[in-house]
Amino acid sequence: MIAIINTGCANINSVRFAFERLGAQVEIITEPEKLNDFPRAVLPGVGHASVAMKRLIDNDWQDAIRNYKKPLLGICLGMQLMCDETEEGGVKTLALIPGKLNALKSECLTLPHMGWNNLDLKSDHPILAGINGNDQVYYVHSFAHVPNQYTLASSNYSTEFSAIIAKDNFIGMQFHPEKSARVGERLLKNFLAL
Repeated sequence: MIAIINTGCANINSVRFAFERLGAQVEIITEPEKLNDFPRAVLPGVGHASVAMKRLIDNDWQDAIRNYKKPLLGICLGMQLMCDETEEGGVKTLALIPGKLNALKSECLTLPHMGWNNLDLKSDHPILAGINGNDQVYYVHSFAHVPNQYTLASSNYSTEFSAIIAKDNFIGMQFHPEKSARVGERLLKNFLAL
């Protein structure tokens, strides 16, 4: 069973369907007290950080997420909310994985960054089983985690940024694994195996 935390964002169903295609039972939950009933959880997100963070605060999710001791995966904005703070609205976030989110500096490239980019593996972790350097994943974002010791893989769009981060039971993916074909499917399988 996997809990998907209902943040009111648009990608909840695509994340649910991706896990269901892998045979997982999925429940979208709206009550923080239910979170600990599940062996795994996902924090999805699309949109503006300040809006999403306000929803988490207004619905009392902060402590439930911070105190969750089982594998929790943040996807796209969900990953960004796991970090310390973001330039998007100057918001303090959940502080689960150290790091700051800065606006992408794209030089002459268009923003948001949309499309396929290579993964550059930086570290060993079970979430990366079967993933190779130069495997590609699909992005849609304008803010990114500055690489640090918690970066498992990075990508480059004029500048290097974290693609996958992890600390303890918390894992974040800046890209959309549910839209990243074979590579995304493998990453979600790896998450189910944690």
